Amino acid sequence: MRLLTSWFRASLFAAAVGTFPALGQATDKAVPVATSAQSKQVASWQTLTPHNKPHARHENSLVSVGDRLYLIGGRDDRPLDIFDTTTRRWSKGSTPPLAVSHAQAVVSSGKIYVVGGLTGDYPEEAALTHLLIYDPATDRWQVGAEIPEGRRRGAAGAVAHDGVLYLVGGNTRGHMSGYVPWLDAFDTRTQQWTQLADAPRARDHFHAVVLDGKLYAAGGRRSSHESGNTLAQTISEVDVYDIQRGTWSVAPAALPTPRAGAAAIARNGQLLVMGGESTRQVKAHDEVEAYDPATSTWTTLAALPRGRHGTQAAAVGDALYIVAGSGNRGGGPELDDVLVLGEAEAIR
Repeated sequence: MRLLTSWFRASLFAAAVGTFPALGQATDKAVPVATSAQSKQVASWQTLTPHNKPHARHENSLVSVGDRLYLIGGRDDRPLDIFDTTTRRWSKGSTPPLAVSHAQAVVSSGKIYVVGGLTGDYPEEAALTHLLIYDPATDRWQVGAEIPEGRRRGAAGAVAHDGVLYLVGGNTRGHMSGYVPWLDAFDTRTQQWTQLADAPRARDHFHAVVLDGKLYAAGGRRSSHESGNTLAQTISEVDVYDIQRGTWSVAPAALPTPRAGAAAIARNGQLLVMGGESTRQVKAHDEVEAYDPATSTWTTLAALPRGRHGTQAAAVGDALYIVAGSGNRGGGPELDDVLVLGEAEAIR
């Protein structure tokens, strides 16, 4: 691992540098939002009390494989922490090849893929040059295929669908004005990249989901540290890519609470957007909002017990988990708690 780390850091990292014209500030739209009566039908979040705690962190990844959660990366060097949801114990996995943040990890054929992340120091972090792959069965990391030099970025949305990894949006220059509307696909079987049609708008600091063969990009912003407006340019529109047709559209209803750094996941046929950060408030957002593509409406669900941004959500069975993150906008305080929604067995 030391040889891999040394070789990887010495020779494989470079940010794809480029600036892009600033797009117009997205305007909030009036959207249908469900009544409080509908919201009350949804179970509330619970804070678990594990036997031990993971390392506090933010700008991390979180995915599930089987009954376990894998908490990966974050600002600075953070270990791979593994949570057994049946025993409620944390353990440590093998050391990642390098410090990675701002990546939405995905799972394909039982392996965890880190695509489109950042490494290095704020505000102009470097983008990953290669995929990082972790095999839970062997507790081993490997360096995967190279990301095309002109398409590298972090703080992007990523999904896995039918053996193909999709990387949308992101920022080529960390937190500078390197936001892009790109969409790329990596076939895990052929190990080939394909450039697809650009999204209707550039965005970074968001998560993507796939529902019924469609990719959804919701929330996020256009980061611009050099302008002093790193958090200001949030995006309310939801862009939708039909994977089979290869076409983009815009959802009829915009995100009710525009913010960046939110976690997103597909659940019960809906797109859930949780937490986030914005200029509206110092504390991280605790809102949980669900979009139903069948009715083109948003529902306000039970809020998080504590707001957060810069983390990811994962599901184990019917239970939805969210772990760690930052309690305020910016870089702290870093959290180490475990929240769960759903399945009674998970919250007993």
